[in-house]
Amino acid sequence: MRMKLSGQVALVTGAARGIGRATAQAFAKRGIKVVVADINAKGAEETVQLILDDGGSATFINCDVRDEEQVKQLIASTVEIYGSLDYAFNNAGIEMENQRLHQGSLQSFDMIMDVNVKGVWLCMKYQLQHMLEQGGGAIVNAASVAGLGAAPKMSVYAASKHAVMGLTRSAAIEYARKNIRVNAVCPAVIDTDMYRRIAEVDPDLAQRVPNHHPMGRIGQVQEVAETVMYLCSEGAGFTTGHGLTIDGGMTAI
Repeated sequence: MRMKLSGQVALVTGAARGIGRATAQAFAKRGIKVVVADINAKGAEETVQLILDDGGSATFINCDVRDEEQVKQLIASTVEIYGSLDYAFNNAGIEMENQRLHQGSLQSFDMIMDVNVKGVWLCMKYQLQHMLEQGGGAIVNAASVAGLGAAPKMSVYAASKHAVMGLTRSAAIEYARKNIRVNAVCPAVIDTDMYRRIAEVDPDLAQRVPNHHPMGRIGQVQEVAETVMYLCSEGAGFTTGHGLTIDGGMTAI
């Protein structure tokens, strides 16, 4: 995968842990300067330190992606600190459901939609403004296999990820002639801290979930991170408006 490595800059939201942290590290390993954004200051600072310890360059900016002024300032600060914004991975998101649709609450609905949809929309809004001025860039959004089909007992989460795919595809077409590519990654179950906490509550989960994937295992955060690297690379220069699954064959069934 070819990536220009001189002075380029990446922004990763939700980078305090899991997929976001792994992706921030993957950018840094390729010589990219990284802005680590999250509301979890402790975890985000740990991500920055891991990058610095490995010889990379990273800065933490606290940002709640639901807040327009904070997102606007995040993009402005990124450009002020590093001089540009070439890649963005809009990864910040939440998952709160394990119930049938009629049991859901308005509070849960609003929280999921605010973070997963409005947050992505706000980030793209201000990232695109800068990339238009700059003359190009690449954006990757964190969707899910739940955004490609049904997700029983996670209906609102699925709806939010379908929305992310709609934003991704529509923006990709709007900016296709502006040297800006917009894609998404669509993971199945990935071995994150969140998954491990759920598995602790439901010990049988660790036995059941791998069998949902034809490959017989769950995914690793590094596998998602490397997929983001591909979508940002020149090797994916003719790829836009695409949701790339990382699902061990799940959606092929």
